[in-house]
Amino acid sequence: MLTTETKIRVRYGETDQMAYVYYGNYPLYYEVARTDMIRKIGWTYTQMEKSGVMMPVALLNVKYLLPAYYDDELTIKVTVKNLPTKKMEFEYEVFNEQGKLINTGNTTLVFVDMKTGKPTNPPEEFMEKIREYF
Repeated sequence: MLTTETKIRVRYGETDQMAYVYYGNYPLYYEVARTDMIRKIGWTYTQMEKSGVMMPVALLNVKYLLPAYYDDELTIKVTVKNLPTKKMEFEYEVFNEQGKLINTGNTTLVFVDMKTGKPTNPPEEFMEKIREYF
């Protein structure tokens, strides 16, 4: 299992008229944490694309528990429980500065061959990096 944490500070423009983080920003936070996770294992999305593979989101679920506010420092915990196949599943937990769980979610991304547009296996170099966590 692979788990990482990424911190994000809420910017003013990410809040709505109620002073809450706008609901549509949570998937963006997930993306920041997800790409940070990939970088922490020694790989990048740029390397993925240079190898001819892209990773579009096929499924997104979000559950809102408590609001976040302007200038809050959020911790996004990302977990991958299973070794990737032609897809990779991510689970997210978002915590506020007090350590309270305020949001959960998950995404499923599919490895897609950039030439054919069809699902494919992940690049072997990527798999070498991630295997050590499973």
